[in-house]
Amino acid sequence: MGTTIPIAKKVKRKLEIHGDVRVDNYYWLNERENPEVISYLEAENTYYSDQTEHTKVFQDELFLEMKSRIKEDDESVPYKYNGYFYLTRYELGKEYPIYSRKKESLTANEEVLFNCNDMADGHDYFNLRGVSVSPNNSLATFAIDTVSRRQYHIQIKNLKTGEIYPDKIENTTGSAVWATDNKTIFYTKKDPVTLRSDKIYKHVLGTDAAQDVLVFNEEDDTFNTFVYKTKSKKYIVVGSVSTLTSEYQILPADQPNGEFKVFSKRERGLEYSISHYEDNFYVLTNKDRATNFKLMQVGTSETSHENWQEFIPHREDVLLEDIEIFKDYYVLSEREQGLNRLKIVRWDGSDSYYLPFESETYVAGTTTNLDFNTETLRYYYNAMISPYSIVDFNMRTKGKQVLKEQEVLGGKFDKDNYRSKRIWAIARDGTKIPISLAYHKNTAFNVSTPLLQYAYGSYGSTIDPYFSTVRLSLLDRGFIFAIAHVRGGEYLGRPWYENGKLLNKKNTFSDFVDVSKHLIAERYTSEKHLYAMGGSAGGLLMGAVVNMAPELYNGVVAQVPFVDVITTMLDDTIPLTTGEYDEWGNPNEKAYYDYMKSYSPYDNVEAKAYPNLLVTTGLHDSQVQYWEPAKWVAKLRAYKTDDNQLFLDTNMEAGHGGASGRFEALKETAKEYAFIFDLEGKTQ
Repeated sequence: MGTTIPIAKKVKRKLEIHGDVRVDNYYWLNERENPEVISYLEAENTYYSDQTEHTKVFQDELFLEMKSRIKEDDESVPYKYNGYFYLTRYELGKEYPIYSRKKESLTANEEVLFNCNDMADGHDYFNLRGVSVSPNNSLATFAIDTVSRRQYHIQIKNLKTGEIYPDKIENTTGSAVWATDNKTIFYTKKDPVTLRSDKIYKHVLGTDAAQDVLVFNEEDDTFNTFVYKTKSKKYIVVGSVSTLTSEYQILPADQPNGEFKVFSKRERGLEYSISHYEDNFYVLTNKDRATNFKLMQVGTSETSHENWQEFIPHREDVLLEDIEIFKDYYVLSEREQGLNRLKIVRWDGSDSYYLPFESETYVAGTTTNLDFNTETLRYYYNAMISPYSIVDFNMRTKGKQVLKEQEVLGGKFDKDNYRSKRIWAIARDGTKIPISLAYHKNTAFNVSTPLLQYAYGSYGSTIDPYFSTVRLSLLDRGFIFAIAHVRGGEYLGRPWYENGKLLNKKNTFSDFVDVSKHLIAERYTSEKHLYAMGGSAGGLLMGAVVNMAPELYNGVVAQVPFVDVITTMLDDTIPLTTGEYDEWGNPNEKAYYDYMKSYSPYDNVEAKAYPNLLVTTGLHDSQVQYWEPAKWVAKLRAYKTDDNQLFLDTNMEAGHGGASGRFEALKETAKEYAFIFDLEGKTQ
């Protein structure tokens, strides 16, 4: 317990733009190869480890408790595709999945495609993704990352012989798409410095990857590009998207050497996505100020937006999120008042209805529906206190079959022991902010009740009120868990996102603070027992709220936090930066610079008391570089006036997503929970 508090040296660096000078004393920490930087990170790790030594046994117990709820020898619900049933399964005590298939029947012999446990041997980090089987079922592409910077190399396996071909394509996103000829694949490469997905290539089986043909180069550095095949299998599609704008190009899948045709050329602010059915494309779009999106229809020959015809009009109070197309039906994924809805419609117009869902804190949506010629819709359902289930629903008879409900092992879980509800807080500008709560039925609401408040609040990404076996460790110890559905997500439709980005970004932070104040005012908890947690852009949220209202929280966990907003957004060599301008603004423009400077957590650290803080990062993180949290902690140490805990925990092997094994990741959660439990005086 007597370890010295790490103090990072100060090296004054002046950063000037728009006539404004910022002094960054810890800029030097971004030198990843500098032994002094590694030494500082290791000193912080040692300090954190020593200071929390007394919680180590509890951490181990929490890890085992969380692990004990998970079915180790679990497997996914098989789905049928092109004559085979595909499944993913786990074996007892193993960290990684096994991908396999069975021909025509679930009673057929299992054919193991990839055993990731064997493939991960000898690697600290391992991630396999992008398994794509050729139309003739005999070949599969797959992609591997062993560093955790999301730079995958693609290889091809012969599923008949087990041979892995020498073709090896480096620095890709991992996904690949087969043409109908069973020998041509299309894939996406990344810029080696910024990691932006910027080029689509074509590779022919058996040829040198160095000879691959460049099909498309996305030159606008605010866009990313990708490639996929339509569900109808008729078209290969190249997409280009930025935060505000999209563009697609199409090519018949049986003409891999043909020219891609632009579907509808990009116009700033026009977003769209496409689905193919018979002689038409169906276009989900915000065209003509359809903020919550609408559905348009267009023939396959003249696809430009001037020819789009309205199919489902825009609605002010309903967000249209997606469409799933089948031979006789289409299914709309909608969101109204924050709740998911699935609407099933016959193409001939003879029937349409919504699936009934009861709760106010549930999550539902379509899942793997690859079969075009079926009347069965597969969807998922879960709620904050109801485990994840996969359901097959017959759209004609309206009969349903629960194929699988997530098993919660350990013998202690009974959903009747838990409660959930949705409440609303009033933000300072009068806006009503929804909050989803989960708690044990025996938990009383009072000033002594511990409460963990969680949020994300960026990119229109919605944190839905989902079920979590891990979270039971909180609820069973008397915690309330609260998801604050702050602006910047899309919980209440697209305007909810628009009002939490760019020059409205501070709404995200003030919403979170106002939710906290509401929970305290309504005596769900108090300042001594309120905790906050968020990761990545949600880590930025944590950094902002501890600057704005540190007195509201006893402890805060900031996971891989994006806290040095201006410096990162001015550095276009950092992965993701240029594509983020439409989310945060471009600080090369003074208005955005000034606004960012007013909330950037690193730039607004002051001499005052801060809550107890646990900050996590990964040395190889490509999304939020490790030096952002490292610099933030160093500056907090220099400024803060309190004796509260401040820890930086750097995973020296992993990146943005943390550890790669399914159980290793639980150890990180156990550390975070132990930090909060320790502050709450809970030791078992």
